[in-house]
Amino acid sequence: MRQVHTPDDESARIAPGELRSHQWYGTEGLRSFSHRARTRQLGYLPEEHLGKPVIAILNTWSDINPCHVHLRDRAQAVKRGVWQAGGFPLEFPVSTLSETFQKPTPMLYRNMLAMETEELLRSYPVDGAVLLGGCDKTTPALLMGAASVDLPTVFVPAGPMLPGHWRSEVLGSGTDMWKYWDDRRAGLIGDCEMAELENGLARSAGHCMTMGTASTLTAAAEALGVTVAGASSIPAVDSGHERMAARSGLRIVELVRRQMKLSQLLTAEAYEDAVATVLALGGSTNAVIHLIAMAGRSGVKLTLDDFDRIARTVPVLANLRPGGKYLMEDFHFAGGLPAFLARLTDVLHLDRPTVEHDTLRAQLAGAQVHNSDVIRERSHALADEGGVAVLRGNLCPDGAVIKHIAAEPHLLRHTGPAVVFDTYQEMQRTINDPALALTPDHVLVLRNAGPKGGPGMPEYGMLPIPDYLLKQGVRDMVRISDARMSGTSYGACVLHIAPESFVGGPLALVRTGDPVMLDVAARLLHLDVSDEEMERRRAAWTPPPERYGRGYGALYQDQITQADTGCDFAFLARQGEVPEPYVG
Repeated sequence: MRQVHTPDDESARIAPGELRSHQWYGTEGLRSFSHRARTRQLGYLPEEHLGKPVIAILNTWSDINPCHVHLRDRAQAVKRGVWQAGGFPLEFPVSTLSETFQKPTPMLYRNMLAMETEELLRSYPVDGAVLLGGCDKTTPALLMGAASVDLPTVFVPAGPMLPGHWRSEVLGSGTDMWKYWDDRRAGLIGDCEMAELENGLARSAGHCMTMGTASTLTAAAEALGVTVAGASSIPAVDSGHERMAARSGLRIVELVRRQMKLSQLLTAEAYEDAVATVLALGGSTNAVIHLIAMAGRSGVKLTLDDFDRIARTVPVLANLRPGGKYLMEDFHFAGGLPAFLARLTDVLHLDRPTVEHDTLRAQLAGAQVHNSDVIRERSHALADEGGVAVLRGNLCPDGAVIKHIAAEPHLLRHTGPAVVFDTYQEMQRTINDPALALTPDHVLVLRNAGPKGGPGMPEYGMLPIPDYLLKQGVRDMVRISDARMSGTSYGACVLHIAPESFVGGPLALVRTGDPVMLDVAARLLHLDVSDEEMERRRAAWTPPPERYGRGYGALYQDQITQADTGCDFAFLARQGEVPEPYVG
């Protein structure tokens, strides 16, 4: 068992009077008197909080977020650890972003949670933070906001749900939903089977148990060093998950006393290691957008070219759905992320710190793989290169991405005529119309689904294959869009085309019948239309009206950046000083 290393250097520890919360509680004056009086109003004794590190626990729990429905209990375990370590915990409810229920997409609200996180941590008397999240957008949002404040921080991942079951099948949420829905459309199963699947697909609290976006981003958080070791793969309902939460509460108090700020962890080297981890896991394409945004908040420049460069240096070693066979519980008991990273040490920066160890090297010492079919040897890799490729070409001058390990190999080099849908709603209405005369060679094109056009860049990128082709046995086609897709999805789907069509990117100029060429090995996405014709089309193009006339949506459409730069708000992404609040 790996031992946690706690430095003995008392000189590095902060004195009670140097705590940030001391400005609220420990000075002489009316304001401090008021703060202490109001804390008595809350029922706390002076001995419970004065002179102790105040720890904010930011909880994304809600009754309608199945990924986080257990986090109300986990917050209590974090508090237990904080109390045990001599700190003072305070729980704060923050926005819950549910990939399952929130429309048009929780991506529209990622930056809102990031703002809430930042301003809450800055404005209250807290010395450190524990962030509870896991459903797709909550991990990047919480860490983006926390990075902008730069307090000592620990992230507690929500953890994957239990594997699904249907008859003799083990199910992976998301991935098998798409599979069996297509089976139903193809006439292979009926309503009775679908009712059984509905009851067996998602059996417990926790996020998707495939290597979807949630598991990808929590693994990235662990690779960044902001979780305790092994935290990202513990099943949500396992008792080990509660112990991990308590351990995180213990650690945050120690980090405050050592003055270990988040910026000391979120370095350029840490982000490179997170990218390598995501690519070697065969992780979600959504991680590209989120890690670029997170790095920007940390003052680190991370680009699409960095993803493509690192992808060429790491193999895919995680045999996990949707690109492989197993689920997250299998990964956890195979050794989890510490064991996985131990097979990538030659590409990692091992001398950087984590929340639990002085170095990543120490954190990985002694980690062992217990199932080499789940976590592969390099000699038996699922793919020689990372699972996401970055494409360029006249259709995506600022880049696009494809999760090529989840596509049928024969489609990775393909040329076919485009069939264009201007909106997702139009596509839904017409995709099964025999008059379209679609064949497996056609390239399905969806536009106006990007950051502004979606709005919010919904997960529309896994466009459905027409019913009549499914009945012929066709299960994959080349599909391109400025949308995202779920990390649990699969297929030859080109995503995140930048700039998006809604702002006049080349995708706005494609017409049905235009030849489109995809060549993943050459990293190319090309529209075979002359430059002169493209210029004529551009001159005739008119921008669509803005989506929002007021409210948060108007702020979003005014400030949102494109996919290749992380879809952050421009006023949040830029560097600049923000003063500490005057306490008075």
